[in-house]
Amino acid sequence: MVGVHGAQATGAAQDAHNLRRRTVLDQGRSNGSITQVPQEEDLKKSSRKPKASILQTLDEWEFLIAPLLFTIISFFTRMYKIGLSNIVTWDEAHFGKFGSHYLKREFYFDVHPPLGKMLVGLSGYMAGYNGSFEFKSGETYPEELNYTFMRLFNSTFGALCVPLAYYTARELNFRRSTVWLVTLMVLCENSYATISRFILLDSMLLFFTFTTVLCWARFHRLQKRSFSLEWFLWLFLTGISIGCVTSVKWVGLFCTALVGLYTAEDLWNKFGDLDMPKTTLASHLATRVAGLILIPCLVYMFSFWVHFLVLENSGPGDAQMSSLFQANLRGTEVGKDSPLEVAHGSRATIKNMGYGGGLLHSHVQTYPEGSQQQQVTCYHHKDANNDWFFYPNRNEPLYEADAPLVFPGDKSVIRLIHSQTGRNLHSHTVSAPVTKGDYEVSSYGNTTVGDEKDHWTIEVVSDAASRDRSRIRTLTTAFRLRHTALGCYLRAGTVNLPQWGFKQIEVTCVKQNNPRDVYTHWNVEAHWNERLPAGDPGSYKSPFFRDFIHLNVAMMTSNNALVPDPDKQDDLASQFWQWPILHVGLRMCGWDDHIVKYFLLGNPAVYWGSTLSLFAFGGLVAWYLIRWQRGYEELKPADIDLIHYSGLYPVVGWFLHYLPFVAMARVTYVHHYYPALYFAILTSGFMLDWVTRPLARKDRRIEWAVYGVVYTIVVGLFVLFRAIVFGMEGKHQQWSHLKWFDKWRITD
Repeated sequence: MVGVHGAQATGAAQDAHNLRRRTVLDQGRSNGSITQVPQEEDLKKSSRKPKASILQTLDEWEFLIAPLLFTIISFFTRMYKIGLSNIVTWDEAHFGKFGSHYLKREFYFDVHPPLGKMLVGLSGYMAGYNGSFEFKSGETYPEELNYTFMRLFNSTFGALCVPLAYYTARELNFRRSTVWLVTLMVLCENSYATISRFILLDSMLLFFTFTTVLCWARFHRLQKRSFSLEWFLWLFLTGISIGCVTSVKWVGLFCTALVGLYTAEDLWNKFGDLDMPKTTLASHLATRVAGLILIPCLVYMFSFWVHFLVLENSGPGDAQMSSLFQANLRGTEVGKDSPLEVAHGSRATIKNMGYGGGLLHSHVQTYPEGSQQQQVTCYHHKDANNDWFFYPNRNEPLYEADAPLVFPGDKSVIRLIHSQTGRNLHSHTVSAPVTKGDYEVSSYGNTTVGDEKDHWTIEVVSDAASRDRSRIRTLTTAFRLRHTALGCYLRAGTVNLPQWGFKQIEVTCVKQNNPRDVYTHWNVEAHWNERLPAGDPGSYKSPFFRDFIHLNVAMMTSNNALVPDPDKQDDLASQFWQWPILHVGLRMCGWDDHIVKYFLLGNPAVYWGSTLSLFAFGGLVAWYLIRWQRGYEELKPADIDLIHYSGLYPVVGWFLHYLPFVAMARVTYVHHYYPALYFAILTSGFMLDWVTRPLARKDRRIEWAVYGVVYTIVVGLFVLFRAIVFGMEGKHQQWSHLKWFDKWRITD
C-alpha cells in the first residue's frame, strides 16, 4: 500500500505515450462545413498496447523489487556467521538474564520498560530454553541453549529496518536515487549491522523508531484524504508504533515528541483555517487524542500488564515493589505467616512506600560527622538489620512478654528498637548528613537508656483492608511516624549516602508536614509475634494502576542514579560530542586472541556524511531566508513543503534524540546515538536530493553518476570494515589497517 501511493514520489517518469494521447479534430473548412478527418487507422494502432520491455517492467515494479533485494541483503549482513561467537557478549549478560526471568516467571527489576525484554524471553521460549543459564559476561553458552536462534530472532528486527527506511524515504518524496541512498546507508551502517546480531534491545528500539517515522510520514501524505479508512489506519498505526517504541526504551519518548510537535503544528494550522467547520476541527482534535495519546498509553500500559501477569513468582526485583504487591507473588516470604495486627513486642520490617522505597535499616557503623551515633538508612535487600521491635513509650509501663496484648493504632506513641543492636530509633536537632535542611535520624541508647526523643507518634494514612484505624495491620496499613518531641516526620527519599553509608538511602526527619509525600509513608512488610495467629497476606490485591505508577517511578529513580562513578574508570563509556564525528568505538567483548572479537563502530561515510548534512541543512535554510528577506521568491509552495517536512522534521528528530544526552548526567555509550543517527541519515538524503535536483532535470545520467560514486563509497567502506561486524578471529593486529584513529581501539 505504501509503495503504490508513493510510486510517483520517487521521480519515476510517467508514461509519455499516455500523456501525449488526445483526440485530434481537423476543423479545416471544406465546402463551407466542418469535417472530421478519418482516424480509424490511428485508433487501431493506438489500441494496440506496446510490449513492455524488461527495463520498463523493472521500473514499474521497482517499489517491490528494490526493497525485496535490499531486504535479502540486509538479512545476510545481520545474520551471516551470527553464531560464530559462543560466549555471552556485552549486554547479553543483562538482557539474556532478563529473558530468563520471564521463562522462570520470576519478578525482576530493570530501568527499561518490559516489551523488548519480553520479546527476548519469547525468543528463548521459541528456542526451547528453560531459563536456567545465568548469562554471566564472557561465559560460554551451554550446548542445550540455542543462543544462535535467540540472536537470529533479534537480528530480524534489525534486518527489517532496511525496507522500512526505503518506504520512509519514498513517503518523504525523495527521488528514486535518493531512496536507494538512504536505504543503502541504513543497510551498510556497520554499527546497525553489528548491534543487531546480539541479544540486545537496540535492534527492537531501532525497528519501532523506524516504524514510527514511516507511519508518521505516510499519515502526513494522506492529509488531503482526512477521515478516510486509510487515513485512520495510518493514524492508529502511528499510535501503536509510538506505544511500542516507548515500551522498549524510554528513548522512544523522543520519537513521541517529534510526532507531538508535528501534530501540534498541524492542528494549529487547521485552527487558522477559517473555512474549516468547527465540528471538523473538533473531530481532528479528538481523533488525534485517541490515536496519538490514548492508544500509545494503552499499548504502554498493556506491556506492563503482561509483565505483571507473567512474572508471578518471587524474584530478585521484589524489593522495588510495594509490600502488598510482593505478598501476592508465589514463593515470597513477605507477609508469610505474619499475624494480621501488630502488637507491642512484635518484631517487624518497615517498608517505605515511596516509589522504589526500601526497608528501614540500621547497622553498627556510625555517622562520621554530626551526632556520630549509629546510622539509620533504607536498604532494598533482605537483611536481619531490617528488623525492629514495637515497644511502648517511656511514659508507659515496660513491656512484659506475658502481659496482656496492646495493639498500637492511630495517634499511638511508640518506640522502635533495632533488633540486632537494641538501640532506639532516634532523632534530634542535628542536621542530616546530606539533606542539611532535615534532622538526622540515628539509633541511640537501649531499652532502658534514652529520652523522649525516642518517641514516635503513629499517624494512619489509609488501610487497604479496613476503615478501622485503631490497629496497625501488616501490609495494608499506610502510616506516618511523627517525632513526638520535634514534630518532624520520618522520611526516606531518593538521596543516597556517600560511600561511608554504603550508598544506601538517606533517612531523615523532615520538618515540613506534607501528608501527600509518599516518602513519609510506611507500612509493616513482615511481622513476627508468637502470641498472635498467622494471617493470610494474599487476601488483598495491589491495584494494577498503583503498581504501574510505582514501578515506573522506581525505574525513573534508578535510571537517574546511573551516573559515572568518579572512583572507577569505565573504558566503554563515551561522551556525546564523540558520537556524530565517529571519534570513538566500543569493544563488545574481551580482546584475547582466542575470542571472536566485535567492535562497535559506524561506517565513516554514513557518520561523517550525515553529520555534515546537518550543518548543510542549517546553511540551506539560512541561505533561503536571506534571499527571501531580500525579495527573492524562488521557492514554490511544493519546494517549501519538501524542505519543511522532508528536511526540517528529520533535523528536529535528530535534535530531540541527541540533545537530551548532552544534558544527561548518566553514563553514556556509543549505542545511545543510534536512533539519532537515523534522522541524520534522512537529513543527508534530503540534502543530496535537493542539491542534485538541477542535475536530475538536466541529465539523469549525470545524476546517477554522482549517486553511483556515493553508493560505491558507502558500500565500499562497509566491506572494508566487515570484519568488525562478522567477527574478528585470531590476533587483532591483523586488522591494524582499520585503526584510523587512536580512539578506534581495534588494535592496541
